[in-house]
Amino acid sequence: MRTLQLEQSGNFKVLNLREMAFIHLDIRCLYTLLICTAFGSTLSSNAEIKVNPPQDFQIVDPGYLGYLYLQWQPPVSLDNFNKCTVEYELKYRNVDSESWRTIITKNLLYKDGFDLNKGVEAKIHTLLPRQCTNGSEVQSSWSEATYWISSQGNLDTKIQDMDCVYYNWQYLLCSWKPGMGAHLDSNYRLYYWYEGLDHVLECIDYIQAKGKNIGCRFPYLESSDYKDFYICVNGSSESQLIRPSYFIFQLQNIVKPLPPDYLSLTMKNSEVNLKWSIPRGPIPAKCLIYEIEFTEDDTAWVTTTIENEIYITRTSNESLQLCFLVRSKMNIYCADDGIWSEWSDEQCWKGDIWKEILLFFLVPFVLVSLFVLIVTCTLLYKQRNLLKMVFHTEKRSPF
Repeated sequence: MRTLQLEQSGNFKVLNLREMAFIHLDIRCLYTLLICTAFGSTLSSNAEIKVNPPQDFQIVDPGYLGYLYLQWQPPVSLDNFNKCTVEYELKYRNVDSESWRTIITKNLLYKDGFDLNKGVEAKIHTLLPRQCTNGSEVQSSWSEATYWISSQGNLDTKIQDMDCVYYNWQYLLCSWKPGMGAHLDSNYRLYYWYEGLDHVLECIDYIQAKGKNIGCRFPYLESSDYKDFYICVNGSSESQLIRPSYFIFQLQNIVKPLPPDYLSLTMKNSEVNLKWSIPRGPIPAKCLIYEIEFTEDDTAWVTTTIENEIYITRTSNESLQLCFLVRSKMNIYCADDGIWSEWSDEQCWKGDIWKEILLFFLVPFVLVSLFVLIVTCTLLYKQRNLLKMVFHTEKRSPF
């Protein structure tokens, strides 16, 4: 059997291979035991780290027509995590929405707008960062809340065809039609609010038809752009309850500018220059896009530009008529949407204008001259015949 000599304190000891294998096995077992102990300790440590969900989670309506508060209190038993920054993951949506809106926050309050025609649901849980939990993120269970306004009145008593337009970024006007199921004694009132107002306001200038409110002219709205604008149209009737209607929009997305004016069309060879003035009012020039409808004889096409001038090459140098119209709208740099203005007056150019003028005057002149010539010839002919008759009569007379 093979042997191996080991030096130990100057002495030699002879070990056989069987003894060496046994010692090697003991060392491997020791390593395995240490690794399992450490891993088990980590698992045990992580398994013991738990956190509770936030307390008193609720959705609060402060009376701002859809602007709601989602608020909560810290979870209990956070004493072991005093040195950790606790975060909360909040998810919320209207009930019929397919997707959740998600935010991560360290605060205990979050505000946002909702469509109160539908219910609201939200859920929240606590998050512990990795540095507090041995490298793994710990989450609590979810805490949930819902909110519904009390439903009153039948659905067919709500107003119909609500339409709001912010004319030239200056004057807001909303109009509607009464609900199909509303009784004749029903009447509606409009309320509105946006951030910056201390409280909800009622319309002070209603548009009426037959004594009933069918719209509202709003006063000057200070600092109302690029904010959610909340509207509620409610009603009253002595014979039935009226279902309220809620709306949310941003004013810059419903702006309808004035149409451009002072159109000009000039042509040099085959290049046509179309130009117009920027619509009057407070809308910045950089916020407008223009749609141009250009007609060359019987052919028409449409193009857009953000400038108040455009060059077009006409398809034929023998074109007899070129015309164009322009309308304006808020562009994507200032609004998510907008309403096209009315079309401007048409501006045209006509080719060979002298020929047209000549034909316009020449044809009637020729016709009149021809008529005069015919009449003159006829009169001369009759006069000649008359003279002949007189001459023959005098010649036959004996006296």
